[in-house]
Formats: sequence, structure tokens, C-alpha cells
Amino acid sequence: MGLLDGAEWAGRLFTGEWVPSGARPVVEPATGERLGEVGVAEVGDVARAGDVAAGAGRVWAGLGAFERASVLRRAAALFEEHSDEIAGWVVREAGSTRFKAGVEVSAAVAECLEAAALATAPHGELLHSPAPRLSVRRRVPSGVVSVISPFNFPLVLAIRSVAPALALGNAVLLKPDPRTAVSGGVALARVLQEAGLPEGVLHVLPGGREVGEAVVDHPAVRVVSFTGSTAAGREVGARAARALTRSVLELGGNSALVVLADADPAQAAACGAFGSFVHAGQVCMAVGRHLVHESRYDEYVELLAGRAEALRVGDGHRDEVDLGPLIDARQADRVADLVSRSVASGARVVAGGGRDGLFHRPTVLAGCADSTPAYREEVFGPVACVRPFRDVAEAVRLAADSEHGLSLGVVTGDVAAGLALADLVPSGAVHVNDQTFNDDANAPFGGVGASGFGRVGGVAANSEAFTETQWVTARRTAPGFPF
Repeated sequence: MGLLDGAEWAGRLFTGEWVPSGARPVVEPATGERLGEVGVAEVGDVARAGDVAAGAGRVWAGLGAFERASVLRRAAALFEEHSDEIAGWVVREAGSTRFKAGVEVSAAVAECLEAAALATAPHGELLHSPAPRLSVRRRVPSGVVSVISPFNFPLVLAIRSVAPALALGNAVLLKPDPRTAVSGGVALARVLQEAGLPEGVLHVLPGGREVGEAVVDHPAVRVVSFTGSTAAGREVGARAARALTRSVLELGGNSALVVLADADPAQAAACGAFGSFVHAGQVCMAVGRHLVHESRYDEYVELLAGRAEALRVGDGHRDEVDLGPLIDARQADRVADLVSRSVASGARVVAGGGRDGLFHRPTVLAGCADSTPAYREEVFGPVACVRPFRDVAEAVRLAADSEHGLSLGVVTGDVAAGLALADLVPSGAVHVNDQTFNDDANAPFGGVGASGFGRVGGVAANSEAFTETQWVTARRTAPGFPF
């Protein structure tokens, strides 16, 4: 019997046990086939879950760091043991390729192991004091953490916040995107349930906008970790701020890949193709703007177009493919509209440009300019806009000319020159001689500007995100006072 056999969770919510709820179908984007049904939360479910989580979280924190670490190590082992089954759901439910699904499951294992180490990492420091006393700064659990996660990398973008929040002694309300609620919610619940997480510490609450608002508004929630669009993130941040709830926002991007004159064109095009087309471009870190020195521009466009034309598009569950479908018709229509409007504004289609239902061919647009819609906006689809530049000063200006600041790639024969250029472009991450899509479990991740604020990943960032700072002093005896 598999970990994700549907009898236990179909049409149910996880609150430490599986409870009946409303339901919605789980649909495979590649075929439209119904794969089952998943529970759907309502606002009342969130209210009850938050109340339960507040009490269960205090008990969980009291178990101590070593017990929490043990649960997370068992979770890592279970993700590994059931990797094929979980990856299969990521492929079918999220429209992923087998390669991408494998990356997600491996990342989930790494996130749980990193969180296990985080649980027992140093969590404070001794402070000097002018008084005869022990003075300590320490980190304590925030209480209840709400995690709102998206559809594109449903497993990893949920566990990336859930695991460290749990490790540090918090309870969690997880609201996965309802389109990927199995791989982004049920899978985590089943793994952590089998790993021995106490009842009531994790609640999985798929739902729409009103559920998202409720997991921010609940008075027990002290931290909200949101991953999604910039527009939605602004609303989440504003809503959290009204309640004086801290938020960590990982939002959209329109990242640049800068190809300098001394770059190897073939290597640069390989970086550019992967950065724009992985998971059909449905990646916040995707390369949106390819900025190429004018001496390499024509060759780069030709090489990138050749790579795009060679990519296989199709159903990742039934065939070996490089790109799967876009998540739904709304997103597919949006990408097609951006390409159409970009061509109307003067861009030229060098490769791709067409679609078949939810399957959009990897598309290369040359001759892009400031006014090109697919250049100015985050596409979230397999579209690469290429634009030449004359010198490094112009490359810096173009790379920095965006409200977003999530990731930057620089391809060059001179690493020092790449780092020097990156110093001049606001960005949450910089990758020299690599594309923009990178993520390590022990590295801080997040953006600047319209790409959000706050970080998750690694000891320092996760501790900052999911705990509070507390000052503690202790004296041998009480001091004397003047009154």
C-alpha cells in the first residue's frame, strides 16, 4: 500500500488526523484526466485549526530540539523511501517532467535534513552586562506560522518553510495551491504523520482567496511565509502588517542573464535555454531577459533558437519530455497573449511561438526592447526575450531596469568582471557562469524590490524568519533598589 493511496485523505483535511470536508477534483493538466479528489477548507476550518495549532505548538516546542530533529530526520527518510510515488504525483498534478519532479523530491529530503540540523543549532549568545548577572540573547519559537505555497514547485516551496518552522518549535498552517494540493499538501502531511509529528502541529488547508486571508488573519499566527505573485504578495504583506504579523514574501521575478563579450556562446546559450525553459518557464527565478553583447548577439540568438527547437514538449507521465504543459488554460492564454503583443510591438519570433492547448512551444524572441511586453513583464511561461547591449555600462543599466530583483546570471570568461557587474545590479541572488535558477537548502533565498523581502534557507535566515529574539537575565540574588 502506497503512502499516498487516496482512501485515507480523499475529500478530507489534515489536522493531525484526516477529517471530512468539502472536496474538489485533482486534475492532470496534460490530459484533463481526473486523478482523485482532495479536501477543501473553509474559513471556519482555518479558525478551528489555528486554535488547535496554538495549543499543540506549545507542547511541540516543549518536547525539545532533539525530538524535533528526530521527527525531521524520519521525514527525510520517508521522502526518500517513497520518492517514486511522490514524484509521480508531482509529474501528473503539476505538469512536471520526471527530471523536475526528481529535483523536487531530492530537495524535500535536503530541506528536512537541513531543518533537523537547524533544530539543534546554537540559538543564542552570551552578552556582556555592566550588572553582576547572566545576560543571554536567545531565539524562541514564534508560535503559529502560516505557509502559503504556489503550484509551480508545490512540494519544495511548501517544505522549504514548513520544515524549518517545525524544527524551531512552531506549529504550522499550510495552505497549498488547490491545483496542486496533493503534491504540495497531502504528501507533506502523510510523510510527517508517518514520521511521528504530534497531532495538531501541522494543518493542511487547501482553499481559495478567503482561506488565504483567514490563515493570515488568525490571531494565533505570528509569521506568514508566502510564495507567489507580486500582486498577491502585496496584499498578503499589507494584511499581515495590519495585524502586526511578520511576513516573509518570496514574490515574482524578471531576472536577467548577462552574456559578456568574452563568454563562450555555446555555454551561454545552454545557460539561457535551461534558465528560460525549465518547467515550461513557470519559475520565479526564470531568465526573463537575455542581455547579450552585440558582438555575440547573432550567434547567441541562433544557438538559443536551436536549443529551443530541439526540446521535446509533451506529457511527462507518459513520455520522455523536456517541457510539460502550463498549469491551466488561464496561464496558457496569458503566455500566448504576451507573445502576440510582443510581436505586434516589434519583436521577432526566432523559434517556437505556437501552442497546442496547454502545451506551449519554447519561444525565442529577438529584437526585444523596453516596450516589448514579454520583456517588461514576468511571463511565467517558456519565452526568452533577447536584447543586445554595447558595453558593460549599458548591460548594468538594462539588468537593473526592473522593479524586480530576484536573481541575476552573468556569463563571462572573467569571473572578477562578472562579480563586479553584479555589484551594480540589485538582486537577492547572483550566479556567475550559471543561469538564474538555483536553490540550495542551506542558502538564504529571497529577493529585493517587487520580488519581496525576508529570506528562508540556512540557519541564519530560517532563525530570523521563524523565531523571536528574547533577552534573558539571571542574578544570584535580587538587587537592592533605591525605593
